[in-house]
Amino acid sequence: MEEKSEFLGTENIRKLLFKLSTPVIIGMLVQAIYNVVDTFFVGLAYGENSVQAIGGLSIAFPVQMIIMAFGIVLGTGGSSIISRALGARENEKAERVLGNVFSLSLILSVLIAVPCLLYLDPILKVFGATAGVLPYARDYLKYIISGGIFFVFGVAAQNIVRSEGNARLAMNVMLIGGGLNILLDPLFMLGYGMGVEGAAIATVLSQAVASVCLLFYYLKGKGSVHFRPETLKPDMKIIKEIGAIGTGSFVMESASSVMMIFVYNSLANYGGDVAIAVFGIVMKINSFIFLPLLGIAFGLQPIVGFNYGAKRYERIAEAVKSALLVTTAFGVFGLLIVYFFAEKLFIIFSADPEYLELGKIAVRVMVLGTPLIGLNVVTSILFQALGKARPAFLLSISRQLLFLIPAVVILPRLYELDGVWAAFPVSDMLAFLLSGFMLYRIHRIFKERKVTSKITPESETADKALNV
Repeated sequence: MEEKSEFLGTENIRKLLFKLSTPVIIGMLVQAIYNVVDTFFVGLAYGENSVQAIGGLSIAFPVQMIIMAFGIVLGTGGSSIISRALGARENEKAERVLGNVFSLSLILSVLIAVPCLLYLDPILKVFGATAGVLPYARDYLKYIISGGIFFVFGVAAQNIVRSEGNARLAMNVMLIGGGLNILLDPLFMLGYGMGVEGAAIATVLSQAVASVCLLFYYLKGKGSVHFRPETLKPDMKIIKEIGAIGTGSFVMESASSVMMIFVYNSLANYGGDVAIAVFGIVMKINSFIFLPLLGIAFGLQPIVGFNYGAKRYERIAEAVKSALLVTTAFGVFGLLIVYFFAEKLFIIFSADPEYLELGKIAVRVMVLGTPLIGLNVVTSILFQALGKARPAFLLSISRQLLFLIPAVVILPRLYELDGVWAAFPVSDMLAFLLSGFMLYRIHRIFKERKVTSKITPESETADKALNV
């Protein structure tokens, strides 16, 4: 079965990175477009009451993201172990990890669903649900939580598939799910008049179809890693390793929800409703820049994992260098597009003069650090792929938790609303410096191993130091 992934250790690095990243980027952009379309149909379905309905979906979104974050834990942790195991020809270990990811998807889904359904209203109030939006958020989330298995398993399995180097399948599954969701939304919401409940059912059904496609892929033995029923038995050693590696991704995914609390409070204090609206649009614009950067990093992950397991360290260095070049160039390109076409981007959503003027200022400040983000994203995924849980965790929380939240708290006190916008490039710069330092340390180790082609006591000590 390892022959199916052997190309990760032999094919030209630049072509390989392009082949693995492009499908991921396409799939992620489809998901980003879907988020806009979903809100659009909710607005059509509720007319005058659309503000409360859209507010309900907004409150529900961070809860839905936390559910999916459990899938990311299993996916990033499992894929890191599997890709390294394939590179080291440890096929039995890869199979045991796959089976544990499958069983843990079911176990975690049940553990999440029971308390969430029992205490749904209190949970929504913690996230800021008012009396007006609470019913819509509840109607939406009761279906999403009940179908949580499809979100957890689907996200985890997509990451595992990518770790084998089969990024095209992961993309196709995302396209199927996203496309089906877009088709079912108007049918259920408008055709059957089901409103937000229809949106939730459409989402769950779409995720179910995508998950079944991935499940059949493994049941039919088409993957590099074969599924065997006996591997479903939980293995505590594997579970701990998956959790250690994937925790950083979970925190990074959940950090957005925590970060939003601080940002929205600062915006309410210093800018009001217009500033809050502007921030929401900036985040949508930023997603179309950030997601391709993340897609490139995800394309890098199986290359690093496989070649680390195979001890082909020079290929890792070349892959990281190529990924950094592409992400930085794309970040610069995104910055220029936003800077010169800021007003045209904002007028798509509203023509309000105050909103447009504030939007131009905000977005041009907030994206100043965009060319620096690639280093943080690539380095974080690099350490995940290497199985270095502690540095991966540190880097994954650095931008949004370690640097952005303090900046959002401190800078507005000095510069009011401008301080909120400035907090983003400041956190990007600090995360860039931390990532550069960590990358320099790991580069020295790989440079030594490239020369010696073996692990020396000195490099092994340095390698362990990276986990501190």
